[in-house]
Amino acid sequence: MHGMTVGFALCGSFCTFHRVIPQMRALRERGAQIVPILSDAAWSTDTRFGKAADFRREIEAICQKEIIHTLTGAEPIGPQKLLDLLIIAPCTGNTLGKLASAVTDSSVTLAAKAHLRNERPLLLAVSTNDALSGSAESIGRLLARRHVYFVPMGQDAPQTKPTSVVADFARLPDAAALALQEKQLQPILL
Repeated sequence: MHGMTVGFALCGSFCTFHRVIPQMRALRERGAQIVPILSDAAWSTDTRFGKAADFRREIEAICQKEIIHTLTGAEPIGPQKLLDLLIIAPCTGNTLGKLASAVTDSSVTLAAKAHLRNERPLLLAVSTNDALSGSAESIGRLLARRHVYFVPMGQDAPQTKPTSVVADFARLPDAAALALQEKQLQPILL
C-alpha cells in the first residue's frame, strides 16, 4: 500500500463506524495516502453511535486531508485520476442499489463512477440488514462487474436478523492489497 492513494468513503451504517475507522488508520500505517469521502448521511447525522462532527474530526486527523462530501468535491476524482483504489466501507444497501443501477446522486456514488471510469479497483465492504433480501440483487450485479471487489462478508445476527450481512472489516487491508492487484480476497462469503 506504500505510496498508493486510496479513497475511503463512509456511508450511513453508523453502528459499524467503530470497526471501520480503525481500518482507515491501518491503511495509513501501511503507507497509503487516504482521501476521505463521506455520504450526506455520514457527514451530517448525529446518532446514538456518535456525533457527526466528532467522526469528521477523527477522520480528518487520521487522513490529514479535508473530507470530500459534495458532488463538486467528488467530480475531479475521475478526470484527475486522483485514486489508485476506492473503498466504500461501510457500503449500505442504499449505496449498493445506486451503484448497481448507475445512480450517481451522492458524493460516494459519484466518486465511484468517476473512479471506475479509469478502470481502477473499487472495494466494497457491505453492511446492510437486507443483503439477503432486497439488496441481494444489487450485490449479485456488482459481483459481476469488472474492477469491483468485496471485503469478505457474512451474516452478523442470523437468528435475530436473518437477512443482515456485514463485512469482516478486519480483513479490509488484505482485501485492499489484493484489489490493487485486480484480485478478489477469498472466500467472499464467510
